[in-house]
Amino acid sequence: MKMQGMIGLAVFDIEDGKQLGKVHDFILGEDWSVQGFELEGKGLFSLQVRTILWEDIVSHGEDAIMIRNQQAVRQVAADDIKHTFLLGDSKIKDMPVLTSEGARLGYVSDVYFNPELGKSITGIEISDGFISDLIGGRKWLPVSSQIAFGESAILAPMASDQRLEECL
Repeated sequence: MKMQGMIGLAVFDIEDGKQLGKVHDFILGEDWSVQGFELEGKGLFSLQVRTILWEDIVSHGEDAIMIRNQQAVRQVAADDIKHTFLLGDSKIKDMPVLTSEGARLGYVSDVYFNPELGKSITGIEISDGFISDLIGGRKWLPVSSQIAFGESAILAPMASDQRLEECL
């Protein structure tokens, strides 16, 4: 499953069937796991965001994410969120992916995870620009413990360019 495809999904609590908002962004852990997501609705000058932890998700489908109840929505200081997928200072979307030899593999286009297997991120979709995407397609890099979040780039181990696979 791609994160980009879940942005904008409606979020409902299963106790009351009330819509609590829509998925605005994903919160990622240093260990390449999905910690939870942010709901849209943060005020322009607000320092708090509404979040839901991954553990509070009961189920999800093509059209909605179902959570336990309204108490699962937590207010968190925006500065306490270390990594996000789409927005903010700590976003990984469009971040360059570099090998330890200094070779640029491309830029983060999307992130794959399999919710049935837990909250671990399984791969990174990498784009090398519009023309390259048209000619050769985007690539997929399997995530391992050797891939790290940097301040300005995602850092991959040597020979990661040989691990790239074509996106399906």
